[in-house]
Amino acid sequence: MTSLTNIKRLLSPKSIAVVGGREAAEVIRQCQKMGYEGNIWPVNPKRDNVEGLFCYASIKDLPAVPDASFVAIPRGPAVKVIGELAQMGAGGAVCYASGFSETTDGAPYHDALISCSGALAVAGPNCYGVLNYLEGAALWPDQHGGETVERGVAIITQSGNIGISLTMQDRSLPLAFMISVGNQAILSIPDYIEALCEDDRISAIGLHMEGISDIPAFCRAVEKARHKGVPVVALKAGGSEIGAQLTMSHTSTLAGSDTLYSALFYRIGIARVHSLSELIETLKFLHVVGPLSGNNISSLSCSGGDAALVADMGSKLDLQFGPIPEQQTRELEEQMGEKVTVSNPFDYHTYIWGNLVEKTNCFTRLMQGGYDATLLVLDYPKEQLGQAPDWDIAVQAMIAAQLASGHQAVVISTLPENLPAYARKVLIENNVVPLQGLDNGLKAINSAAWIGRRWQKINECDANTILNERHNFIGEVEMLDEVHAKQLLSQYGLRVPQSKTVPIDQAGKVSEEIGYPVVVKAVSNNLAHKTEAGGVALNLLNRDMVENASQKMRRLTDVVLVEEMITDVVSEIIIGVSRDPQFGLSIVVGSGGVFVELLKDSTPLLLPASRNDIDTALKSLKLYPMMDGYRGLVRGDITALTDTIEKLIHFVEENDTRLMEVDINPVMVLPEGRGVILADAMIRMAKQ
Repeated sequence: MTSLTNIKRLLSPKSIAVVGGREAAEVIRQCQKMGYEGNIWPVNPKRDNVEGLFCYASIKDLPAVPDASFVAIPRGPAVKVIGELAQMGAGGAVCYASGFSETTDGAPYHDALISCSGALAVAGPNCYGVLNYLEGAALWPDQHGGETVERGVAIITQSGNIGISLTMQDRSLPLAFMISVGNQAILSIPDYIEALCEDDRISAIGLHMEGISDIPAFCRAVEKARHKGVPVVALKAGGSEIGAQLTMSHTSTLAGSDTLYSALFYRIGIARVHSLSELIETLKFLHVVGPLSGNNISSLSCSGGDAALVADMGSKLDLQFGPIPEQQTRELEEQMGEKVTVSNPFDYHTYIWGNLVEKTNCFTRLMQGGYDATLLVLDYPKEQLGQAPDWDIAVQAMIAAQLASGHQAVVISTLPENLPAYARKVLIENNVVPLQGLDNGLKAINSAAWIGRRWQKINECDANTILNERHNFIGEVEMLDEVHAKQLLSQYGLRVPQSKTVPIDQAGKVSEEIGYPVVVKAVSNNLAHKTEAGGVALNLLNRDMVENASQKMRRLTDVVLVEEMITDVVSEIIIGVSRDPQFGLSIVVGSGGVFVELLKDSTPLLLPASRNDIDTALKSLKLYPMMDGYRGLVRGDITALTDTIEKLIHFVEENDTRLMEVDINPVMVLPEGRGVILADAMIRMAKQ
């Protein structure tokens, strides 16, 4: 197993071996260009030197054991070299070669790589490698746009090309590491996170990811980062609903893979972004400021148009523009005069434009209102138009106001290109955040505020952020008919209606014994959607109605379920279980009955789930206010609903290797104190 020490040796090597030809030479050039001060040892039996450095014929000929190696030779020889590096006690290696698990004939090479790697920290295969901008180590066979820094963010990506593009950003985001992970045969994203968050020079970690193979390990790594105070931001690509391909049930439609990733990020406190620009601006904010403790912000601009844009765009996020306190309002009114209306966002007009003292006083007074962040909307003219001293004064005033008030300042341009590099540099040096573009800039502030509050909530509740280990499904799947599904669930304490299962000709007699109104349903393990097939008849009030309805179902079955009709229902809920290839089993809770398709109102519950998790999930539903007695409506038995979900979770965890899917719809929530009843249920699980 790869040790954390070896991962650190790979990421921050004091010596590098470079194996191969053209790509190996490029690695050497990039290291030299960045001023790498460690030893570089080329390895190539066909050359005497590479880029002016003495070339060794083989790994065994090296003068010492390398901390890191870049192996840029075909897959077969690459596996052999990596095995030699492992045997000699090297730290790590980048396997640049492709043709492993991503190809039809690559499985043997993949297996051989794993078998021979031992404790070696192997990046890839099929990856670009690692750029360390802290020490100038470029295990990277191509051009890149970064430069050495003393402190910065780390980005981990599943795409080498995206990694290159991110190094080319002109957003003043200090990059400490760019890591291309490739196939992750040995090292995976959690391994890199664990190693990176131990380096005090890493201010934040950004992820560009398609998926995670070991989700509990990912949770543990992110939890470690949170304890170290290192925020994590994720751009999740490939939002295909893998889970929806498993079955045709409502549950699988609601609990898709991408939905589960959003639930995962919420649970462990990762901010999710949706574009590369948003990723960059969010990481930049976190690098300078870190997570915010709240979401109350104020805004300054010398234009009503800018102020309106900030208000409109911020209102679509979870940002609050709290009123300016009375003292600051009086001081600003006295300073600015009667022509300026003091409000938040604050259009301070242009009366003090170009006046450093007046601007500093104005900005300081607003910031003394105690906001979590105060932003100044500022768009510089094009650089070819010459110097912009009045804009520079606004920047200096914001820096001075932050020092005077003790509260966080932000400078934001409406368009990304309207904040020049020299201004951004000055701002970052003075711990003021330069954000480029209102859209992504405001989202960055929103994410920083969300992370701060989510971390606090996790700490206050001592929440369990580690998910259950995923277990593989064992056995041949079968669908239980409704009768057997309800019998199984009732064994775990879930309440089902009074009912009897009888041949069709006995349905009328049994209905009189149960008492009207009743429901008649076709019983078959081939009917996942009985209603659509004509296999459900509701609100039957007498024997004739029951017998007529039952006879119509003879084309579907010889046996029917006759059960009491549940009335006086406050709300109908759907509760389901689905199995995802990456997450294993999870719960989904949503608005049930006819509202499943109409509202598409649901939220997932990852396991294990606490009672607090269940409560949070229920309160997130659009239907919850009605269930909670909205405007004098009868309040539903929410406590019993929570109990029901807890019992279902117990059933799921006891049957985690046999269970494929559960669909309980509707779950009838009765008035408070009267409980919850499962009106219908479908289970797909392994045969006994």
